[in-house]
Amino acid sequence: MLLEKYAELEQYAIDKSSTPSEIADQLESQTRSDVDMSVMLVGKMEASVLGLITRLTKAKRVLEFGTFTGYSALVFAENLPEGGEIHTLDINSETVEFGKKFWQKSKHHSKIHSHIGPAIETVEKLEGQFDLAFIDADKENYLNYFKIALNRLSPGGAIIVDNTLWDGRVIDKSENSSSTVAIREINEFIRDDDQLYGSLLPIRDGIFVVTKK
Repeated sequence: MLLEKYAELEQYAIDKSSTPSEIADQLESQTRSDVDMSVMLVGKMEASVLGLITRLTKAKRVLEFGTFTGYSALVFAENLPEGGEIHTLDINSETVEFGKKFWQKSKHHSKIHSHIGPAIETVEKLEGQFDLAFIDADKENYLNYFKIALNRLSPGGAIIVDNTLWDGRVIDKSENSSSTVAIREINEFIRDDDQLYGSLLPIRDGIFVVTKK
């Protein structure tokens, strides 16, 4: 009963929130029907929050670790101002190419800059600071990505870390996979750094929103 009520409440929240475009909806739907591991999509409620944070921070440049099929990249682009840009990094060209077909349908497509290759190497080739970073890639490198993003963050910027509740595995003492351990590590790193202000929000699979004090 509780799970059913939560699902109803989440849908109510989605219905009352600003959500991505029809093109983004098409990309979400096609990903779910045609692409393996579609569970990696952020989903509408989280997408609404990503858009809100983009607007609240007045971000002009976004750095994204993990493109998948480009749903979140499109969401960021839709909420960036004219002249804004998102640089999205991924190692899988096949899933990125899937998303590009939908990006091209959007009037915001020119804001999206896709980079294929190992993210830690790719980001070194990008110049300047970023107002917002989103981390949603291989979990074992989460802390590495976070430290890179922190060093490239502009004053007043924010970092969003996805999957920080990890389907509840973070509090399961019997669960010690490398991904689970890595997520616990970044959660604890953020908590213990007194130069950071973070809030771990129980939205979908958990998003940790962090800024410098």
